[in-house]
Amino acid sequence: MKPRAIQRGAKMIQCKDCEFCEMGPDRRRTFKCDPFVNIKEPECLAKWQLIRLDMLVSGYQQMLKWYGKLAPLQDKIVRYMQREIEDLDEADQWKLDEDDEEEENGL
Repeated sequence: MKPRAIQRGAKMIQCKDCEFCEMGPDRRRTFKCDPFVNIKEPECLAKWQLIRLDMLVSGYQQMLKWYGKLAPLQDKIVRYMQREIEDLDEADQWKLDEDDEEEENGL
């Protein structure tokens, strides 16, 4: 016996007609299907994978937006840290100058 999706004349059920798909008042779909438990057709697995992939891409795009917002702040912090390090180096310069003078006098 051929699988249902391959049989001649058999049509794949649409998600909107499936018992595991719910439409909200805002026309947003909520899928209750679980590919490990209650999947109806082989094509459902491919659709489920596309939905998950879309969610991953969406999450990645949101993360890139967040990093874009943080970039100017990160640049300011790095510049501030560089200034502080340079100020510390300048403040400790007198120690190095005395050491150099002692070495020159000792020779």
